[in-house]
Amino acid sequence: MNNKYDFSKARRGAVVSHPGNKVRITIRLDRDIVEWFKAKVERQGGGNYQTRLNDALRSFTEHQDESLEKILRKVVREEMRKAS
Repeated sequence: MNNKYDFSKARRGAVVSHPGNKVRITIRLDRDIVEWFKAKVERQGGGNYQTRLNDALRSFTEHQDESLEKILRKVVREEMRKAS
């Protein structure tokens, strides 16, 4: 290796950090769950299954404080709107 390179202050890790709210993690999920999200993305013409997973988790967390009654009323209203 050439002596002109100085790696004495080098650090390991990503060369460029991602801006924003995203965090890189390692997670183990059941294969059928991941395949379901991948298939759904493919059926809808493309996209990113990880984004779909993130959206599903966000939706779940946002609705944790809602009462079951409120959620059921919302679902019934949506279904009635679709049926009419």
